Amino acid sequence: MANEWDNHEKIFFRKINTPDKIQNFLDTIEYDENAGTVSPRYVIKERKANCFEGAILAAAALEYYGHRPLIVDMIAENDDDHVIAVYKLYKHWGAIAKSNTTVLKYREPVYLSIRELVMSYFDFYMNTNGEKTLRQYSRPVDLIIFNKKQWRTTSEDLEFISDYLYSIKHHNILKNSMIKNLKKENQDSLLLKATLLGAKENGLYKPK
Repeated sequence: MANEWDNHEKIFFRKINTPDKIQNFLDTIEYDENAGTVSPRYVIKERKANCFEGAILAAAALEYYGHRPLIVDMIAENDDDHVIAVYKLYKHWGAIAKSNTTVLKYREPVYLSIRELVMSYFDFYMNTNGEKTLRQYSRPVDLIIFNKKQWRTTSEDLEFISDYLYSIKHHNILKNSMIKNLKKENQDSLLLKATLLGAKENGLYKPK
């Protein structure tokens, strides 16, 4: 809600008034590999974010311009989970995201369903062993359900949002028979190298 933001923050949001500008901002700030989750107010101030913080900031920015502040949780096996902000434009879904990898970020609003949008990440959602790891996704979660906890500006950790995401139903995208037949990229794979290009090594999941 606009009345939660101070004048500096309102000026900031006026500069990122489209989905692509929101993504460009997330691409310019540092990826934060440290634990913990701060509110959008502190992402704006500190200019760094992990994927969860980036999604929350993007949702807040989208809300500022009339969208619902929606996020989708994606669960991986033997890898980090991922959270994206989603929005709808002309009945099609798009996404904005912060990631330590190059290809789990922005998606144009061209997808007819959330599942279709999520599946656009599948072939590029890999751990450092080259295994495709995406397994489940949630329905879009409207962050207004956390308004009483002031998720936009609180100085408290946003652990209550991640706890909620863990508690809700997630949809499987693969059967066990499909998982067994997934292609593993070798360490010389150009696709794997492209996925990890520019990643902060300390922020990468260490697969088993």
